[in-house]
Amino acid sequence: MTTQDVLTKRVCKTIEVSRDVAPRSRRELKKYLKEFADVRVPDRRVCEGHSSPFDYLWYAYSRDLKLTNDDGRLTKEKSRNGDCIVWANRAGGKTQLAAVATLLEGLFKPHCQTRILAGSLAQSGRMFGYLRDFVESQFSDQLAGRLLKESCAFTNGAEVQILPQSSSSVRGQHVHKLRCDEIELFETDVFDAAKFITQSKNNLVAAMEMFSTMHKPYGHMQRLIDAAPDSGIPIFKWCVWEVIERCGKDRACSRCPLNNDCQGKAKHANGYLKIDDVISQMRRSSRAGFEAEMLCLRPALENAVFTEFNPDIHVRPVPYDPNLPLYRAVDFGFVNPLVCLWMQVDAAGMVRVIDEYVQDRRTAAANADAIIKRTPGLSPQAAMTFCDPAGAAKNGVTGTSEIKVFKDKSIPCKYKKSGILEGIEKIRAALLSGDNTSHLMISPKCETLIQALRCYHYPEDGLPTELPHKDGTHDHPIDALRYFFVNFDGLDGIRSKKY
Repeated sequence: MTTQDVLTKRVCKTIEVSRDVAPRSRRELKKYLKEFADVRVPDRRVCEGHSSPFDYLWYAYSRDLKLTNDDGRLTKEKSRNGDCIVWANRAGGKTQLAAVATLLEGLFKPHCQTRILAGSLAQSGRMFGYLRDFVESQFSDQLAGRLLKESCAFTNGAEVQILPQSSSSVRGQHVHKLRCDEIELFETDVFDAAKFITQSKNNLVAAMEMFSTMHKPYGHMQRLIDAAPDSGIPIFKWCVWEVIERCGKDRACSRCPLNNDCQGKAKHANGYLKIDDVISQMRRSSRAGFEAEMLCLRPALENAVFTEFNPDIHVRPVPYDPNLPLYRAVDFGFVNPLVCLWMQVDAAGMVRVIDEYVQDRRTAAANADAIIKRTPGLSPQAAMTFCDPAGAAKNGVTGTSEIKVFKDKSIPCKYKKSGILEGIEKIRAALLSGDNTSHLMISPKCETLIQALRCYHYPEDGLPTELPHKDGTHDHPIDALRYFFVNFDGLDGIRSKKY
């Protein structure tokens, strides 16, 4: 036990809490949960940049109340809403903590309307099951009426209800709080509908809380995490080291199977997850699975097309070099975006993607003008511009082809027919060749291409196929990159259309 733990324990002993009075500080809340709900929530941030589970709980509880810091000062922390993202490991207590937050709303936030929505009805039932256990053990006298299978009401007017996983049931709701558990498993239409059902009123702020482990690089969770810096939604992230039990002196780090990942972190933990259980989980899972599910390092890549892609290796500043030839690769589009990539290849064979242009619902002529304007160097021309062979087809409305429009704008395009798998294999070889070296470098400015390399995946319908899923988002930047590789490797055989 550390000195801080001893001091905290002494302070908690002096704090008096009542079952019917709302806790007013973090320490009061911690003692209240221990005494009346038999819950001890880990409150230590072990990994750099992580939160503790208690950080989330305090955030959810404190949004609507005037509370004090542990030093007795009135907290100034207030937000326009209570939205948040909880990214945590398997067995990290996400569902139980959400149930605790729901219980506190039922007890201390009159007329609060809370809804539980999960990736499956069974998962919603798990959260409500935790709530039912808390209520039945200590707070049954706070109920207004019977505790039903999928809903309950409290004497102060607060209500909790499970929502089915359907867009129609979600669209008819207008509530204060929505807790979305395992959002990685949500149907897209349900998740989109859920974004519009929370409303602030009666001194209660709207809150949509989204919980999940990140299972895949192209799922809802990844998109939420990527968008969080712009949306301003706080992320509460913790992994196994924030919830594992403290490692005692009876264990030697040098002989522990977890040592390569732990590096002494468990010596500072104060959680509940048994060390031997974590060791067993690590031994029976894949390395990728353990990193995704327990360490929260990155999502599992089993269904990703480019498992070789690693931002730490392939993404770095790539300035334009006026001494190297400049190439462009274009995937045409209108409703789907047009994508243009600018590349250079140095003497060592390193393909350097220096910039991208992505635009939908713009004419071919307007896109050509924008590409010329964006092209670096003294001349708007590139050594070559490679494109989709389908761009040679005449448009039924304009009567001309996109390739012809580009040529008229002084962007002659060259192309050859190739299969999707051929181009994918060339990209893979550039990401990681047989001699374990990389020949592809991408500028951080190319955000759309970087996301596509991470998220491009195979279909999840269970049908065997070698062709990736065309989702209308991630396939277009990859297509542009494919056109470069299949054409650049065979310049002598490139076909240039004459007009």
